[in-house]
Order: sequence, then C-alpha cells, then structure tokens
Amino acid sequence: MGGDEGGNERHEGAGQEVRYSAVLIAGPTASGKSALAVALAQRFGGGVVNADSMQVYRDLQVITARPTPEEMGDVPHHLYGHVDGATNHSVAAYAAEAAALLDTLSAQGRLPVLVGGTGLYFKALTEGLSAIPPVPEAVRVAFRAHAAECATDALHAELADKDPEMAARLRPSDRLRVMRALEVIAATGRSLASFQGERQPGPLAGQKLLQIFLAPERELVRERIDRRFDAMMAAGALEEVAALRERQLDPLLPVMRAHGVPGLIAYLDGTLALEEAVARGKADTRAYAKRQVTWFRHQMEGWHAVAPEAGLAFALAELEPTG
Repeated sequence: MGGDEGGNERHEGAGQEVRYSAVLIAGPTASGKSALAVALAQRFGGGVVNADSMQVYRDLQVITARPTPEEMGDVPHHLYGHVDGATNHSVAAYAAEAAALLDTLSAQGRLPVLVGGTGLYFKALTEGLSAIPPVPEAVRVAFRAHAAECATDALHAELADKDPEMAARLRPSDRLRVMRALEVIAATGRSLASFQGERQPGPLAGQKLLQIFLAPERELVRERIDRRFDAMMAAGALEEVAALRERQLDPLLPVMRAHGVPGLIAYLDGTLALEEAVARGKADTRAYAKRQVTWFRHQMEGWHAVAPEAGLAFALAELEPTG
C-alpha cells in the first residue's frame, strides 16, 4: 500500500497464536502509544497501523510526531505519510484504506496493531460509518466560495433555516461542522442527521479486539507535550511548516490546522512572535489531549484504561495464550 514504511520480514513471535484478532491502542497525545504498539508488533509478528488523522499527511512528519525509522524498530508501519496535504482526507477514506490493509495483514498472518489518538477513526473501524454519500467536488468548490464571504454565525443561521435539526446540534462557532452540514444538504437535499442512523458496519465489527486506552496523569501529559514540542522545533518543525506555507493551500484543509501549524504560519507571516507561536502550539496540543480523554471516556465503550507504565504488562497478559 502506498506510503507504508518498514519491511515485510517476520519478527520474533510471528505466527504465535493470540486471543484477539487486532489490538487497538489509543490515548492522549504524548502518552507513549507508538512505543507500546512497536513492542507488541515485535513480540507477535504484527504490523503497526496508523489511526491518527494528522500523521497520514506526507507534508508533516516532524510536527505531527510521526514515528522515525529508528522508532519503528524494523516493524512494518502502514498508513503513515501517504496522503498529500492538498487532499481533504476523510474518515471514510481512511476506513476504506484500513479495511483493505487489515485483509492483507490477515492473509499474512500478522497481528494488526492500530495506534493513534483519533477517536472517529477507531469508531469507524469498530462501529462503522453513517451512509453519507460523498459531496461532489463541484458542490464543495461552489459552497466554499460562498462560505468564504460569510461569518461563522451567518453560516449557522443559514443552516438553521435549511436544517434546523442539525443547527440545534452544532455550536454556532463550530465553522467546520456547520459547513459540513450545509454541504451535505446542498449535495443531497437531506439533513446530515437523517444519514446518521444508517450505518455501514466497520471492518472490525464483531471481532474480538483488545482495546487499550493509555491514561497518564494530566500533569505528566502537559509536561510531555511541552517537551515534545520543543524537541520538534529543534528537529525542524519550523522549516517543515515553512515548506507547507509555500504551497499556499486552502487554510481550511486539515493539514493546515494541525497543532502548531497555524501559530508557526502566523510567525512566518510576521503577525506573531516565535515565542508566542510556540506557546500557542503547546496550548492547542494540551487542549486537544484533554478533549481526547473526554471523547474516549464518553464515546468508546469496552476500552481498558491503563497507566502507560503498565500498558505492556497488561497487553501481554491479555495476548499471550494461557495454559
């Protein structure tokens, strides 16, 4: 699959029988998810599959903390850095890619180890997606041109007129979701809410899954985020964002909203001091980590919350055959 990294050699433990068809590892950013995924893939001959919506983008390796070759530990890694930043990569596109990849790993006898912090990606794989047809590009382009001339509250008022049910569900300040709801009704003539009960099963639905949520102490997460952002700056994050800025992409594209990117672009544009840009990136990432914890607490049943330092021992106790 395009963009996969790592080889196909089998590792120690490959072919060892385990009790689960896949391992899913989630948690807030900077909680140690990737290291746990590699350790389990090495032990059981598995393949690591990305479940982070920003690490799919080719343009951003450093500032999204995509695993380095050294961190991959000679384990095959999939769905990392395979999408061009000009693409509005959707949950549906990810689910289709992951479904095909899971079939491949199964045929190879490899244990899939899915790792990331994007709750919607995991939900799409385990519970499925609403059957919303894709918005035609012509409709999307025309609507984006219209939206560019409108304030967010005006778009929400427009949604309230056309689709009162979705307007009641969405915050008037949530520009992206308001725009999505308007695009769907423009393309289909139906409310986005009407599709949400029509769900297509996910590729992991009904399978026996080991679902681990790494749950470090909040203050530890804050410290790790700040240290990691400083390390990313030292590793070339600013230069990476400068190259992205040169592409002059639509600022509403997901790649342009990755944590740290807006602040650093503002610095490069001369509207923000570098120290302020870094502080903004750290603050945005900390806020996101808090939302990740809240999401998994309320949205994802059946996950085991485990302290990061206990993650490997817990996973091995579950995965290794007994008796």
